[in-house]
Amino acid sequence: MSVERIGLSVVVPLYNETAGIRATLNSIARAVAEAGDRFDAEIVVVDDGSTDDGYAVVESHPSSVPVRLLRQENRGRFEARRTGLDAAASEYVLLLDAGVTLEPEALRFVAERLDDGEDVWNGHTVFAGEGPFVRFWDVVAHLAFGAYWAEPHTTRFGTAEFDLYPKGTTCFLAPRELLLAAVAAFRTAYTDSRYSNDDGPMLRSVAASRPINISPGFAYVYHPRVGLGPFARHAFHRGTVFVDGHGRPESRFFPLVVGFFPASLLAGAYAARRPLATPALVLGLAAAACIAARRRPREDALSFAALAPVYALAHGAGMWRGLALAVGGRLRR
Repeated sequence: MSVERIGLSVVVPLYNETAGIRATLNSIARAVAEAGDRFDAEIVVVDDGSTDDGYAVVESHPSSVPVRLLRQENRGRFEARRTGLDAAASEYVLLLDAGVTLEPEALRFVAERLDDGEDVWNGHTVFAGEGPFVRFWDVVAHLAFGAYWAEPHTTRFGTAEFDLYPKGTTCFLAPRELLLAAVAAFRTAYTDSRYSNDDGPMLRSVAASRPINISPGFAYVYHPRVGLGPFARHAFHRGTVFVDGHGRPESRFFPLVVGFFPASLLAGAYAARRPLATPALVLGLAAAACIAARRRPREDALSFAALAPVYALAHGAGMWRGLALAVGGRLRR
């Protein structure tokens, strides 16, 4: 008896990822093959105005899964995903970022659950590599979503538990129509969507419609940015999108967003009046980070403590940029 094949479009937004896009495409093809004949798959790559030659890699890359390449001016990851969703030809869509790789058994695992009606899946993150930057993000994940990371297992969550579980469109599978509805309902405080939180609010809309499943069986590999420059730039961007995603009363981080700005002004004024106290503030932040991570392995806690001041400064600057973008957006309306 033959099993009905599942139509799947993998939408990959591409922006300056020459180094990683080949591995991403290979991982999709391998995961489709590992699932046997379960998926009738295609890959839709949307080049979002890249300044490198990643699109040429896609054009010349041999793949057992058909690949379509679309190109547009740089409008940000959200708009690239919208373009990919509009072009997708399948019932289900897997949103997958360039530079990450699907675990080989991911699609085989999720195919059985789709048959049972569990049709919304968030990818479980596997952090790749070693070193302080990787350890930093591992600690962040455990501190932010301890209930899940303490013992990762197959589970689901809705809007009531939304902020207690890891989620994101880096690796997210759902029916195309559901994702299109979430994109249509998406709202941002910024006029330029390149700086918006392009996943949290959209996925909150999905969770309001049906539960989001997550499991180590449906996993992808994430390669954190290493080096102080890339790390700080990433933290700055995350600060900007944090304001857009969590500067909303429905987020459990809303009080943190509201309280950050007066607190950071006071800290800045204190440091300006007493510059010799700045090292003490940095050491105090590092010590607080070490205490927060005390239950993690020693090397993880030390890495988190060492990088926390850098992250806090860059993330905080990004939050101020987010506030400026939000205010500017309101003034233009």
